[in-house]
Amino acid sequence: MIRLISLVLSLILFNSAFAQPSVEELMKRANEFYVNGQFDEAIKAYETIVQKGYEGTSLHYNLGNAYYRVGKIGYAILNYEKALKLSPDDEDVQHNLNLAQLNVKDKIEALPPFFLFRIWESVLAAFSADGWTILSYVLLILFLFALGFYFFAKNIVQQRAAFYSFVVLLIFFLLSVSLLIVKLNQESKLKYGIVLNTSLTAKTSPDPQGKTAFVIHEGLKVKVEDRVDNWLKIRLQDGQIGWVEKESIGII
Repeated sequence: MIRLISLVLSLILFNSAFAQPSVEELMKRANEFYVNGQFDEAIKAYETIVQKGYEGTSLHYNLGNAYYRVGKIGYAILNYEKALKLSPDDEDVQHNLNLAQLNVKDKIEALPPFFLFRIWESVLAAFSADGWTILSYVLLILFLFALGFYFFAKNIVQQRAAFYSFVVLLIFFLLSVSLLIVKLNQESKLKYGIVLNTSLTAKTSPDPQGKTAFVIHEGLKVKVEDRVDNWLKIRLQDGQIGWVEKESIGII
């Protein structure tokens, strides 16, 4: 009798596992919901895919569009930022992100960075971590090719050209690897988030009874610097620091 019950339960679990829709089916269903104007249903389907551990530029872009349609600007900006993180050069994502940011109430002036830091950040932002990895591989291959050409050169002119080429390529390769390491380190430690609450009061300490530091609103991008239990320490672009409950911030 016990074996019979176990067999029945196993068959039920087996059938239910196969009854669950695949990611492709969920994506197709979510897109159909969106096209038909059923944005809440589209959001549920897209979020189900995200909860399964999947990510992708199209997934977050479409989810951002659905949230924008229902007026959830914070969630829309969060997903546009996630899509842009995966594809920094995607013009459609950047365009929609810019439109969504027009709805953010807070207009905070950033502290002017030192010009050398500004140049450094611009160089780092030129590629994603994957982009710097690919560039490093390409430079390494070219370096090895130039090194091989040096040893097989037939005359002094070709040998000299090959020598200068692999020296220059070696310098650029080492620079590219250095930037890749900095980029990876930055992405692992430096985190940004988006305010999801319509209005959010930041405290001077990780305590509900703490004094008010400032009030910010939905869609604002903040730097996340620390975490204590259920609280996040955030920094605004103008340098102000405060503590907020972690559920109020969506990490990019």
